[in-house]
This record gives sequence, C-alpha cells and structure tokens, in this order.
Amino acid sequence: MATSCPLPVTQDLSTLRAKLQGLLRFLREALSISNAHTVDFYTESVWEQLIDLPPETVLAVLRRSTEEAEARPGAARPLVEAERGSGITDFPQIFCGTSQKLVSVEAFALAAKHYCIQNLGICTPFEQLLISLRGNQKQKTGKNVKPDEFMNLKKSHEVQAMSELISSIADYYGIKQVIDLGSGKGYLSSFLSLKYELKVYGIDSSNTNTHGAQERNRKLKKHWKVYHTQSKLDVSGLALKMTKEKKTQDEIKYKGDTERICNNSPTNQEMMSTSDFLPDFSGSVISNIRKQMENLHVCSHQEENLCFENAFSLIDLLPIDAIESTSSQIPKRKISEANKERRKTTSTSSESNIYSPLTSFITADSELHDIIKDLEDCLMVGLHTCGDLASNTLRIFTSKSEIKGVCSVGCCYHLLSEEFEKPHQECIQEKWGFPMCHYLKEERWCCGRNARMSACLALERVAVGQGLPTESLFYRAVLQDIIKDCYGITKCDRHVGKIYSKSSSFLDYVRKSLKKLGLDESKLPEKIIMDYYEKYKPRMNELEAFNMLKVVLAPCIETLILLDRLCYLKEQEDIAWSALVKLFDPVKSPRCYAIIALKKQQ
Repeated sequence: MATSCPLPVTQDLSTLRAKLQGLLRFLREALSISNAHTVDFYTESVWEQLIDLPPETVLAVLRRSTEEAEARPGAARPLVEAERGSGITDFPQIFCGTSQKLVSVEAFALAAKHYCIQNLGICTPFEQLLISLRGNQKQKTGKNVKPDEFMNLKKSHEVQAMSELISSIADYYGIKQVIDLGSGKGYLSSFLSLKYELKVYGIDSSNTNTHGAQERNRKLKKHWKVYHTQSKLDVSGLALKMTKEKKTQDEIKYKGDTERICNNSPTNQEMMSTSDFLPDFSGSVISNIRKQMENLHVCSHQEENLCFENAFSLIDLLPIDAIESTSSQIPKRKISEANKERRKTTSTSSESNIYSPLTSFITADSELHDIIKDLEDCLMVGLHTCGDLASNTLRIFTSKSEIKGVCSVGCCYHLLSEEFEKPHQECIQEKWGFPMCHYLKEERWCCGRNARMSACLALERVAVGQGLPTESLFYRAVLQDIIKDCYGITKCDRHVGKIYSKSSSFLDYVRKSLKKLGLDESKLPEKIIMDYYEKYKPRMNELEAFNMLKVVLAPCIETLILLDRLCYLKEQEDIAWSALVKLFDPVKSPRCYAIIALKKQQ
C-alpha cells in the first residue's frame, strides 16, 4: 500500500442534502421546459404554454457573454440569495407566479449556472486526488503505450485520464485486479492491462463485443509472434518514432559481407515479404495517422472502434511479458535450466497482467464469484456505463467486501429506470436506476424521460460553436403536425430515424418519413406539404430558442442525478471516502464526471 497523504476533504451528507434541496426548488419550476418534447413543439403549442418572452429576446440573452450577464446587479440577485444559503425562492422573477411561464431568461440562466456541479462546489480536483493517492511516491508512468495510435482522440483522452486514476487507486490499496463493467470493445481494459500491468476482467452484456475483444487479442498474439521472430528488441522501451533509416541499418548489420549475395537470394526475398507485415514507423506515416485522428470530431459509438486489426503498430507498444510465450517462439535447441526457470517466471508474470473479456448481464444482485472464479480484492470501474448499469455498479460495490474502490463514469441518462415515473403502474422491480439516495426517495422525485434525455445535451460543445441541429428538429416538428392533421395520429410508436441526412429537401424528408412510418404519402400533394413548411418557417426561431433553454438547463439535471449517487454512497457506513471528480474535458467528452469511492481499510 502506498504511503499516501490524507485524501481531499469532501462535503458531508447534510451539506449535500442542503444543496439538493435548493436544486429541487429550482427544478420544480424549470423541469417543464426539459420535459417538453421538440417533436410536439408545434402540435402542442409548447412555446405559448411555457415561455412568456419573444424568441429573439431569449436568443439574444443566451448568446450574451456570461461576464456581461453577471455584471447586471438585478439579474444577479437570485444568485446572491442562493449564496446566502436560502436558495432561489423568489420564483416570480424567473417564472410567473400564476402562469408558471418563464419571464426572466437572465435569472433563469444564472440560476442554472449556479446549480451546475462546478459552481456548487461539490467537485474534487482531479490533480489534488492524484497527489493524495500517490503520497511521496513518484508518478507511475507504466509501459510505453500510446492510446492515440490505436483509438480516436476522444476515447484516447478518456482512457488515459481514467486509467491513470485507476492505477493510482490500485497502488493505494496494493491490489492488482480490476473489474471493468460495460467494457464494450475493451478500450479501458486493454490499456490498464498493457500500460499498468493490471489483471483486468472486462464484463459486457453483448456477446458480440466480447467475441470482438477476444478476436483482437488473438490477432495481437499472432502479430506479436511475427514481430518477436523478426526482432529481439525490448519493445517495452521501443519509441514509436523508429525511422526507416534505423530499419535499414539493422538490415545492413544482419547481412554483413554477404549483402550482395543475399539481396539476390530467394531466402532474403522471403524474409523481406515477411517484414511487410511490420508497421512503417516513418515520420510521414505517423504524421498522416495523427492528421486523420485530428479530423475525427464526430465520435459516435460506431467510430469508436479499437482498430487493432488495422493498426499493427500496437504490437510495438506491448511489453515483452504481455503475451504468453508459445512453443513456436522457442528456438529448437536445448534450453538450460536457468532459461527454463526464466520462462516459467515470465509466463507467471504474463498471466498476472492480462485482459479477460467476459459476457454477462450485470444487475445489482449479480454474484461476481459465479462470473470470476479467482475473484480477489479488486477495484470496480466503468467508463460510460449505460443507464442502470452505472447505478448497479455502485450497489455492487457497496455489497461486495472484495471490491475496495469504485470509479464510475455514467452516461445515457435517458435509459435510467425511475421508481416514481409511473406511480400508478404495478411493477415487480425492486432496485431502480433513479433515485438512489434516501432524500430523493422520500421526496418521491421523478425527472421524466424527456428531462433525462435533455441531461445528455452538451452545453460546453454548444458554447464553443458546435450548435444544435435546428433544421432537422424543425423538420421533425412540422412533420408531426402534418401527421396529426392529415392522418389523425397523435402518438406513434414507430420512429422516423435518420431520414434528414438522406433528404434533399423538406418535401423529400416528409415523403421518405411517411413511407417509413407506413403512411400513404401519395394522398398528400406537394402544395399541402409546402404550405406547412411556409406556415412554420417564420417560427423556426422559437424552436431554436427553446432548445437553447433546454441546453442551459441540462447540467442541472445531470447534477441532480450525480448528486443522488454521491449521497447514496455517503449514506453507506463502510465507505471511508467518496467524491465527484471531473476527469475529462467536457468539450471532448461531455459525460466527464466520475463517481469515486473508497472503502475503509481493514
């Protein structure tokens, strides 16, 4: 166990509950904005129902700089009241006391800003935590593995930051086993195993993901054999910037005085064809790879594939003992007793830091001993665990004595199950994704699916110019009015999907959408369709302004979900320390907050 400094002081449960109370007072009035669905924006006259301001005013205020807004004393009054500890209680200056409509966008924006995680003062600095965990020990650099060579920039950013923290926690407890829940393609698991030599079990509910991870491991071993046969370099210290000149020098040294003869021999030609499997580490190739990576600013799950198959340079990042030696790698000569002992030690070492992908659907009641036969003292981690898996990760952590620490970054809030979302509907489910803490359960608090969906919006990305797809949302809202008026349908279980990107115009979009929904598009003449477009086009700024309000409110709903999880951990008796930590740059990775907790040491 590391000689550590005291862990950073965090706010106690009573303080967090007081902040929750203030946040709930604001959200009770504001949540109607988040729960309004943009699909029904025109059919249900959402703007007229919820906003008592012209859209031009809303857009102008929200586009104004934060410094200018805070400089206005009148607008800043709600924030001052909240700082005094009374919370924002004078709602008529944000919402009308009778109609409950929004009447002050300045006060709304300031209140939303105040109730985000960063401004509530509930976040522990990442660097401060790392220093405390490491104590007087030097930073552990790990093996020379560079994730940006085999995953995109977003995932590389996430994996590097999170793995550094996990490694520090593992050293703090002196443990080597890590369980990665929702491991997916194995980004985090592979990196923890290769760089920090941890024994990682990656558990995912998708057999396809598990099979893919196993296949990548198989190919890694295959290419490792090829590389190890060609060179006996210590690849754990091998720099990625190996040049063609160095490769040529090695070939010249190998050939010696027989260079001219070997150049013409079939044996050498065969050897050269084998070397074609090896990566070209020239500066231009590395530069081109990095340029391609930098151009990837849209990071969908499909694009976030760990492309070991195409990035053979990964084999040069593996420590020598990361892959178990096989008989094909042993020269056909008598092995000395010393060599046998060395190989036995190397094999044991390689087995201690290995990534094992497993398939299992995890619930709060999952028995880990049935999944992992050699379960020992370990950490449980999850990078962007989806929906209820994030909540269940914390429940498993609190219930299993072997799990000494947890580091969980959740996502997909819209997929959370809510205990009080349908209070009159009987359900046998006992453990819900939200809420988790006693206070919100006593309040019987419910966000609603649309609000949870809006919590996934990325305010930071919008702030730096990566705006919302207003036109596609506008098309969908107008389409809904056409469906309601012309087909008499108010609710439809089928989804339009990504028709917008495949459409050349609004007319084309409507016809393709109606066809996908199984509606007879031939009954609608072009003129009727375009009349709807012309009717709502002048009101497109209403939809844009409304979505901006939802974006501004999004961090408050995320704060509520994360505070709920943190309070749940604070309620547990055997947990020594728990905190929220901002791990990632929110522009690169909007779901950037980790829930971290450590159990009391025996």
